[in-house]
Amino acid sequence: MGGLREVAAPFVALGPSGVAVRDRLKHLTPEDEKVLQLVGAHLGSLASKDLKARCADGLEHSSDTWAARKRELTAESSSRWAGSITKATHDQWALARRGQAAHVQSLEAGVVVIRHRLSLPVGAKGTKHAPGGYRSASEWFHKSRRLHVLEDRLNHIRADREAGRVHVVRGGKRLLNTRHHLDAAHLTEAQWRTRWEAGRWFLAADGESGKRFGNETIRITPQGEVSIKLPAPLAALANAGHGRYVLAAKVRFPHRGQEWADRVEANRTVAYRIHHDTGRGRWYVTASWQIPPSLSVPIEAALAHGVIGVDTNADHLAAWRLDTHGNPIGRPRRFGYDLSGPTSHRDAQVRHALTQLLNWAKSCHVTAIAVEDLDFQAEKTRERHGRKRRFRQLISGMPTGRLRARLTSMADQSGITIIAVDPAYTSKWGAQHWQQPLSTPTRKTSRHDAASIAIGRRAQGHPIRRRTTPPRAHQSDVHGHRTVQAPPDTPGREGPRPRVPGPRTRSVPPDAGRTRATRTSTTVRDARSDQEWVQHPLLLTE
Repeated sequence: MGGLREVAAPFVALGPSGVAVRDRLKHLTPEDEKVLQLVGAHLGSLASKDLKARCADGLEHSSDTWAARKRELTAESSSRWAGSITKATHDQWALARRGQAAHVQSLEAGVVVIRHRLSLPVGAKGTKHAPGGYRSASEWFHKSRRLHVLEDRLNHIRADREAGRVHVVRGGKRLLNTRHHLDAAHLTEAQWRTRWEAGRWFLAADGESGKRFGNETIRITPQGEVSIKLPAPLAALANAGHGRYVLAAKVRFPHRGQEWADRVEANRTVAYRIHHDTGRGRWYVTASWQIPPSLSVPIEAALAHGVIGVDTNADHLAAWRLDTHGNPIGRPRRFGYDLSGPTSHRDAQVRHALTQLLNWAKSCHVTAIAVEDLDFQAEKTRERHGRKRRFRQLISGMPTGRLRARLTSMADQSGITIIAVDPAYTSKWGAQHWQQPLSTPTRKTSRHDAASIAIGRRAQGHPIRRRTTPPRAHQSDVHGHRTVQAPPDTPGREGPRPRVPGPRTRSVPPDAGRTRATRTSTTVRDARSDQEWVQHPLLLTE
C-alpha cells in the first residue's frame, strides 16, 4: 500500500453563482434585423479596437489606461456601451492569459516526459508511476526531434507570457481556420463570411441596479417589450424617445421566467446579450444575473437517506443507489448520451441524461449524488500516453466540465446535494470487490456499475472493499463489529445461525447418518425413561 497516493476526503460541491436563460426573438421585421446588424457591426468594430489596445498595453495596464480607453469609446457609442465593451475586453484578455498558462504547463509536462524516456535505453520497461524507454531506435530518433520542437515552442510562449503578450481572435480561432477548409466544412465563401461577421458583432449590455428594469442599454419590460439604446452615430434610426429602438418581438422566458420578472419589476441587475444564429437565421436574447451562493448542506445530513453513486463515462452515466450502510439497492441504472455532432446537440444530450438522473433520485427520495472530481487537463497529453490514441480520445471526449456545471446547477433547483469524491482507484477497486459478487447468470455487472458503488461508498466514508479485516481476538467482536454494512445497534445483526440438519461435530464423516441407520446399535433405549440412555447388560463382558 505504500505506492498508493493519498485519497482526498469527499466534499459538498458548491452550487451555481449565476443564472442564464434564453429566448428567441420572434416576428422581427426586416427593419428590426437591419438595425440589429448595424448596431452589432458598429459596436463590434469598437470592441476589436479596444481589444487591440488592451493587448498592446500588456502588463502595463492600469486604471488610468482603462479610463482613457473608455473615454474614447464613449464618444462613438455611450458611456454604458463603453463600460460593457471594456469589461468584455478585460474578461477576454484574462481568459487568454489563463489559457496561455495552461499551455505552458502542458508543454513543460511533455518536455519532462520526453527527456526522461530519452535518457533510458531503448526498450527499457517502465514502472507503475514512470514510463519506460522508447520501443525502437526509430521512435527514439523522432521523439528527440519532437523534443527540440516542444522546447522551441515553450521558449516562445514563455517569452510572450513574460512580456504580457496574448493571441486572441475575435470571432474564434476555429472559425478563422475554417476559411482555409471550406470544402470540408461544407460552406461557401459567402456563408463563411456571414458567420464570421456575425461572430464579431457585439450586442451585450451589463445591467445596473436601481435603473429602470435593471438595464438602461438593452431593456426588456415585464410584458416582454425589447428596446435598445442606439449608439450616437446610429441615433437617427430610433423609433422611440431618448434615442431608443423598440423591436417588434416579444420576449417570454419559459425557464425561470417568474424569477426574471421579479428581478425586473424590482429594478435589479439583469445583463442581456443578443446574438444571431446564421445557420438557422434566428435571433436570440440571453438574460443572466448573479444569485447568492446557496448554503451548503452538511455532508452527514445529505447522506441521511443514502446516496446514488455515478460513474462518468464517454457515452453514458452509470449509477447505482446505495443505502445508508453502503449496500447497493435494486438494479444499476444507465443514462446514455451521444456527444457527436454540433455543440447544441451535445449540450442537449448531457442535459437530458442529467434530467433523467435527477428524476430518478427524486423518485427514490435520495438527496445526495456522488460524482468523481475529474480533471483530465494534465492527463490527456500526447507524451504521457504515447501510442494510446484511443485512450486519449476517450478521456478527451468526456464532458467533465460541462457535466459538473450542469449537474450542480440543475441539482440546486431540485434540492439534491452533489458530493465530489477523489477518483483514485474507483474503477479498479470497484471491479475487484463488487463486479463479480453482484453478477448473476441473467445479469452481468459491468466495470462501470461496480465503479459507481465504489464512488458512493467513498462519499459515505466507507471503505470500498465489502468487508474489513476480522478482529484480532479470535476473530470475534472484542474490538468491534467485523463488517461495515451494519452498525452495532442494528437488530438481528448477531442473531443465531439457522439450524442445519446433521451431526454437530466435524469428526463424523458426511455420510454418518446413512451408516448409522444400517449399523447394529450397541445401546438400547430404556423403556422407563425417554431421556436416559443405558448400556445393554449382555454386552458387558470381559
